[in-house]
Amino acid sequence: MSAQIRHKIQELSEDIRDHQFKYYVLDAPTITDAAFDKLWNQLLALESEYPQYKLESSPTLEVGGGFATAFTQHDHIQKMMSLDNVFDSDELTTWFERIEKAGVKNNWLCEVKVDGLAINLLYENGRLTRALTRGNGVTGEDVTLNIKTIKSIPTELTGKEIPALLEVRGEVFFPLKSFDELNDSLEEAGKPRFANPRNAAAGSLRQKDPKITASRPLDVVVHGIGAVTGVNFNLQSNAYELLKGWGLPTSSRYKVVANRKEVLTFIDEYEKNRHNVEHEIDGVVIKVNELDVQNTLGFTSRAPKWAIAYKYPPEEVSTKLLDIKVSVGRTGRVTPFAYMQPVKVAGSTVTNATLHNAQEIIRKGILIGDTVLIRKAGDVIPEVLAPVIEKRDGSEKAFVMPSKCPNCGSKLRAMSEGDVDIRCPNSQSCPAQVVERLFYIGSRSALDIDVLGYEAATALLADKLVTDEGDLFALTLKDFGKSDFFTKKDGSRSVIADRFITGLELAKTRPLWRILVALSIRHVGPTSAQALANKFGSITNIQKASAQELADIDGVGAVIADAIVEWFDIDWHKQIIKKWEKAGVSLVDAPKANIKQTLAGLTIVVTGSLNDFKRDEITEAITSRGGKASASVSSKTDFVVAGEAAGSKLDKAQELGITILDEAGFKVLLEKGIN
Repeated sequence: MSAQIRHKIQELSEDIRDHQFKYYVLDAPTITDAAFDKLWNQLLALESEYPQYKLESSPTLEVGGGFATAFTQHDHIQKMMSLDNVFDSDELTTWFERIEKAGVKNNWLCEVKVDGLAINLLYENGRLTRALTRGNGVTGEDVTLNIKTIKSIPTELTGKEIPALLEVRGEVFFPLKSFDELNDSLEEAGKPRFANPRNAAAGSLRQKDPKITASRPLDVVVHGIGAVTGVNFNLQSNAYELLKGWGLPTSSRYKVVANRKEVLTFIDEYEKNRHNVEHEIDGVVIKVNELDVQNTLGFTSRAPKWAIAYKYPPEEVSTKLLDIKVSVGRTGRVTPFAYMQPVKVAGSTVTNATLHNAQEIIRKGILIGDTVLIRKAGDVIPEVLAPVIEKRDGSEKAFVMPSKCPNCGSKLRAMSEGDVDIRCPNSQSCPAQVVERLFYIGSRSALDIDVLGYEAATALLADKLVTDEGDLFALTLKDFGKSDFFTKKDGSRSVIADRFITGLELAKTRPLWRILVALSIRHVGPTSAQALANKFGSITNIQKASAQELADIDGVGAVIADAIVEWFDIDWHKQIIKKWEKAGVSLVDAPKANIKQTLAGLTIVVTGSLNDFKRDEITEAITSRGGKASASVSSKTDFVVAGEAAGSKLDKAQELGITILDEAGFKVLLEKGIN
């Protein structure tokens, strides 16, 4: 019996370490949170019952798996601890009782538990000097340059009573609203998708090139203090107020409560509303609020005794995979998706989940008929994580990608050599592609047309109001008479129709670069579209340009240039341009002569956020005045504009002695130039 127990503890320890390595080091977990928690609790239970067999290297003694990876390593001044977990109200009650047996009568601080990447920020005399990942709790990886690209992290503290030395603990996270956009862009570029926002945050922060990190919309919430000299506080909540006063990004999602009942109320409220939070949360952290009581209670080898994480039930659920179908996107790309027995996850019932591509299905080993684990967080589309292999009965079968388009019957194929995706070549009249393109035209990324959502796009095609996007801008109110979507039950015109036509009229006057984006030219996004519009000024000039002339533009390059030339070589694409022009769509930007070329020959870098300019507006303001909006600072940079939470670009500018402007100075430069 003793040999079996010893063997089981050894086996669990090795399994857990393997999973921790994949999670913390490789950012590529192969097991769900729920399954990992089950292994962890089994090991804890055995170690508790048979302490004589507990390994000296047990993972339960380590913080964060005990791993520190590829970047330069440094020690934390004060050890970064993990948190112990509870999973239901009974376990939480046991923790409360253990605290109260120590004679503690205390207010509790409750805060949401951010599912991100732990970070330790070191400020010396108010200046950010180092940022480390948790690592093994004692030693972390130096990610200072990458952290400085995150806008919400100040490189210098402001306010009163700034400590001489301060370690700030927090979580780097990837905002949910940006997660799908990143994955879509990675997939379009033929790169692997991130499994979840936590992995996206970790993968983005661990880039060797800070430029890549800077291109990702990472954010941070700070929630604790390590070593500190030069300032005192007596409450955890007071510490948060001080951190906020110094310019650090604290969360507003915390509350000091007086008793257990109020703690449970806080937990219940956020469990019901967890998907209304801007980042993923997997529970609530409860802390003793008085710091002298925290010091009295102390720590175990890996976690504070005065804090606990209440983990919400896992949002990975299992269901039957009934079939694998495919959808066709606006560029013709064919994407497989899972059709499942209805299952409730993350507060909603789902029947479909993404499978990304055929290679991903093979990699995960998913078969039709499998019981599968699926995951959904916030507004993220449900994703199939893995099959439950032990539930197979032999009736399962492999998925085969179709050879014909399910919407129009065209033969599917790769459109270019080396293309991993197969596409429907019938781009002009495949109903699925037309609807997706119409929907994209109405999106905020393109022309931002009120009412032109997916349902409206479907109705336009189904009711034969359009044959493709070329007909869109010629629509009038008279055209909607026979469409159920645009009319009321009594046959009178719906207010939707009026709003739709108003939206079309506004869209006709959008800047040229937005028109380019709306055409769904492969690879042409806002950045390259602005570069094209600023250089050529009209659709006609772009159409006449050679591939080399296009490729020579900063922000375009050979791949995009070839895609543009290929797009304009197709006759029905040319017809779209003619129809839009006839309908009154502006295909020409205002002549440069109307805008003073105050920045001619100047290269400008903007870092941080500006109050009166959106990101697209900044680039447009610079390029329309003859300047170059650059993403990186070099000796060729003329000015760096530093907004709120300016990052490493500001440091580089200071090192090179480049002139630095604030937002007010930027406005003067735009108006008057350097004369």
